[in-house]
Amino acid sequence: MSVNSKLYEGKAKVLYTTEDPDVLLADFKDDATAFNAQKRGSIENKGVINCSISSHLFQQLAKEGIKSHFIDSPAPHQMRVKAVNIIPLEVVIRNIAAGSLCQQTGLELGTILSQPLVEFYYKNDHLGDPLLTRDRLFLLKLATEEQVQQITHLALEINKFLQQFWQKCQITLVDFKLEFGVDSQQQILLADEISPDTCRLWDTTQADPNLRILDKDRFRRDLGNVENAYQEVLQRVLKIVEGKKSGN
Repeated sequence: MSVNSKLYEGKAKVLYTTEDPDVLLADFKDDATAFNAQKRGSIENKGVINCSISSHLFQQLAKEGIKSHFIDSPAPHQMRVKAVNIIPLEVVIRNIAAGSLCQQTGLELGTILSQPLVEFYYKNDHLGDPLLTRDRLFLLKLATEEQVQQITHLALEINKFLQQFWQKCQITLVDFKLEFGVDSQQQILLADEISPDTCRLWDTTQADPNLRILDKDRFRRDLGNVENAYQEVLQRVLKIVEGKKSGN
């Protein structure tokens, strides 16, 4: 396979090969999708914003001992990453009831959960990414029991750190999605991205239920000012990260 040939194109990123078979180049796109790609659009500068937010968060998590596929960011919309075999699970961690949890259980939007809820969804667009029971997960051989235990532990550790980090940004982490992959050394690494595309983020300085939304729900629900919300999240992340660097 030639250097920098397209390996895979997803909804939000294009992956390219590099001269090193263990390293890939992820190019973040401005494309936006929702409802399993039934709704499509574009958010100006989304690729650059999400790449920057994800890069900073991966680096912050590395300091906490959470290993990811992140290597570096050679361009504003690009990330060099370790090549991994993605485990076909979307791991959703919920702290507050929102979205499908409310639709499927009748819980009121904004209900604070007594403890974080970790859910597994089958990463399969054709089937609509269905919610899985543990027995179905093992029936389909999507991961081993040991991998599920490790992923669950990592997800809760990541949630603990991100809740505190976003709180410093005056943002509430409602819920978010993670993906994991296995590298050439058979290590499980955090993969994909952490951004307003994959997190529900509420501005703690806003009481209005629509104005507080700083994530892709603005696109899903046609609330407008999507790029401004994403940009606001990036600015708050940079303020915290740069404050740490300067020792403030």
